[in-house]
Amino acid sequence: MRNVLISGAGVAGSALAYWLRRNGFSVTVVERAPQLRSGGQAVDIRGAALDVIDQMGLGEQARAARTRMRGMTMLDGQGNELFRSEEHTLSAGRLDSEDIELLREDLGAMLFEKATDAHAEYVFGDSITALRQEEHGVVAQFEHGGFRTFDLVIGADGMHSAVRRLAFGPEAQFVSHLGKYLAIFPAPNFLGLDNWQVWFQDFATETGGGIYPVRENSELRVTLGFGSEPIEYDYRDTAWQKQAVRDRLGGLGWEAPKLLELMAGAPDFYFDAMAQVKMDTWSQGRVTLVGDAAYCASPLSGQGTSLALAGAYVLAAELGRAGATHEEALAAYEERMRPFVALNQALATENPAGPASEESVERAKNAIEL
Repeated sequence: MRNVLISGAGVAGSALAYWLRRNGFSVTVVERAPQLRSGGQAVDIRGAALDVIDQMGLGEQARAARTRMRGMTMLDGQGNELFRSEEHTLSAGRLDSEDIELLREDLGAMLFEKATDAHAEYVFGDSITALRQEEHGVVAQFEHGGFRTFDLVIGADGMHSAVRRLAFGPEAQFVSHLGKYLAIFPAPNFLGLDNWQVWFQDFATETGGGIYPVRENSELRVTLGFGSEPIEYDYRDTAWQKQAVRDRLGGLGWEAPKLLELMAGAPDFYFDAMAQVKMDTWSQGRVTLVGDAAYCASPLSGQGTSLALAGAYVLAAELGRAGATHEEALAAYEERMRPFVALNQALATENPAGPASEESVERAKNAIEL
């Protein structure tokens, strides 16, 4: 059980690659993208996940890269101010917290460097197209040809996990829609925002978004969203996705028309449903899942990154436990993680009208011993 294939070079995949190498495993990470993915939103490292980052020796680096928000303003759909706060933001919560908010791409680069320094092998621009489990291993077929046999295959490939589909079945069995869609992209800081977030919401039409400056206020990260029942679309059809956002948010005032104009030429663009992944088991023989592939909590929870980091740590620890079979290790991984996952997924659903309570957040983010 020493030769492991991980699908996905995101937070969960690279963190897991590092910890498995630390425990003496041979690790290959296959990533469909040609390089590490850029763009995306700011993410939060909270509670138990802070211990994971510190144990990786990344605490100081992550804290140095954190965002430096001073507060936020909330507007209605036409740009009228509803309230402002210098105590918290929608993306990071309380500003006096020990939690770390930083850009996903920065965290991903840090984890990748730690994993490669530990001699994990990365294969970019390829993906797994078939899995065949045998008595003593899993035969993985790759998109660009060839087969390799591994003792274990681990899907860390996100909410739309190919490994989950190949080993467990169609996505529709496991993904629960939360009634919202989000688009995220970079833009110039045309408003001159100085470490200040601005959010806007038209409650009647369930449309809105937020902007905040990054890179020492040199650019913005923009989030636009709308409420909707599930939509059938091609995940690779960026043009259709951008048009869907324009169609839904075209009636908003304030700077929404300018944001939609900037979205058209955005080099990095993310669009997806707010959804959760819920499964009766995360393991099937010698195949298992970690992070969003197994237990996506959605950005609405604010805990997806922390779940990925903690899950990677726990999975590697159980697999590395002396004398444990893979069946025993994977069962112990699920037993330790499931209560933590349940509390954190509830953060996205316990209060549909707004963020979860501070008490719920504190309870959820520390509900595991590492």
